[in-house]
Amino acid sequence: MSPRKPPATQRVQRPSRLQLVTSVVDEVTAPFHLRYDEFGAGTWADAHSHRLGHLNYTPHGTFSMQTADLQLVAPPQYGVWIPPGTEHGCYLQHVAVYRAFYVQPELCTALPRTACLLKISPIVKSILADFSHRNVVTPATAQDLRLAQVLLDQMCGSQVEGSYLPQARTPALQTVLQALSLHPDDKSTVAEWASRVHMTERTLARHCQLELGMTLGEWRQRLRYLRAVDALEHGESVQRIALELGFSTPSAFIAMFQREAGLTPEQFRREFVPDAR
Repeated sequence: MSPRKPPATQRVQRPSRLQLVTSVVDEVTAPFHLRYDEFGAGTWADAHSHRLGHLNYTPHGTFSMQTADLQLVAPPQYGVWIPPGTEHGCYLQHVAVYRAFYVQPELCTALPRTACLLKISPIVKSILADFSHRNVVTPATAQDLRLAQVLLDQMCGSQVEGSYLPQARTPALQTVLQALSLHPDDKSTVAEWASRVHMTERTLARHCQLELGMTLGEWRQRLRYLRAVDALEHGESVQRIALELGFSTPSAFIAMFQREAGLTPEQFRREFVPDAR
């Protein structure tokens, strides 16, 4: 399924270069290949595929990629793994520093067979940063090949997640999630949401577990976390973010954020947000 093109007012003026990768990468014969780029807000790519598998990562902010049956939203602690030959598209709502690590199909046997999120370990982050700093496109020296192999080994042992913010299949639950996406500060209970979509509380809770793999409260917390990440990237204060997301106090927001990120908002800003150090 091709991602829907964003409205013209949201697109950057220069054309997206994402689709130009296909022919170049498919001709690569080296075991590993890397790509570095920066994309403006509103950059998108229609559905396409590569012969090689690849890890997609941005060290700050959030981004989303789509396959025929999945929408994968990734906060900066995760990368998106796309197996060889898997059709995918993407949309970058915000400015993104982009990193991609391509792997030959025969080296992907220990990696997931379907698109998913992979937790980015400190080692993976450091190796990608080192390769980027030295502009290593094709690891060729013995040292760089060892680093690339460590990167691959880390990916094979990484925590796997289907999507950080999974989507619903049934119309009633879709209605609830869309409403929360528009108003993440909404404090309605599961019972209140169930009443609005003409379900019992128990039925709505069951749909959440079956379709999302989590409770509605957990989904809403992840939504708020993603919104907070984008707000921190844009320099908003903790107090303002807490108010906009419906938290009663900044300390309640900080506690939620720390549960999700393992860092306070200010620690997160220093580590993941460019020019915040």
